[in-house]
Amino acid sequence: MSFIRKVRILLWKEVRCELQGKEMLSTMIVFSLLVVLVFGFAIDLNKDLMGEILPGIIWITIIFSGIFCLNRSFAAEKQNDCLSGLMLCPLDRSTIYVAKTIMNLLFMIIVEGVTIPLFFVIFNYPGPQQIGLFVMVLLLGTYCFMAVGTFLAALSSATKPGEVLMPILLIPLIMPVLLSALIVTKVSFGLVGNGVDLFLKILIVYGVVFTVLPMLLFDYLLEV
Repeated sequence: MSFIRKVRILLWKEVRCELQGKEMLSTMIVFSLLVVLVFGFAIDLNKDLMGEILPGIIWITIIFSGIFCLNRSFAAEKQNDCLSGLMLCPLDRSTIYVAKTIMNLLFMIIVEGVTIPLFFVIFNYPGPQQIGLFVMVLLLGTYCFMAVGTFLAALSSATKPGEVLMPILLIPLIMPVLLSALIVTKVSFGLVGNGVDLFLKILIVYGVVFTVLPMLLFDYLLEV
């Protein structure tokens, strides 16, 4: 059986679990909508100042929602020691990581698709000047975030204070991603005129490195 087919099987398992429970995605959307409403009621600025802070607000919402998603991503496997059952299956253990990362990424894309347009509606902002660049940096930044976060979520799930430990490990590691994504987002809003190529390359390299390393180390991580 090919690697891709194994990933598809595990991914379908994740989708079925979510369709049956309908807990994580609905909770993430409600949480993100609450964050949007809080910012909407708390901030009342003119259009120019709003354009300066809106990219930061968007990425703060993504980070909060992503941490919630990552903390819950291995919760089902912790029940009844399901992760040990997956480890006994005749498959590469890195497929567990890849399937979890893809599922977390899908969750975040859905949440972003629901909440980010609401930011522009609530704040009465016309949106980014370069929509293609804005969508690209959202996908790249979110993928880097999920690639690192899924690995750390698996690492911290083996410990009792895992939900507290995971953000402490995650935030320093994703700071280059967050800063690069924030600058490129400002470029897409027309607030910064140059430097986009460098920061896009940082996101791409970061995504490649933290895709390959977790796949190589995930087998050893599960043995810890």
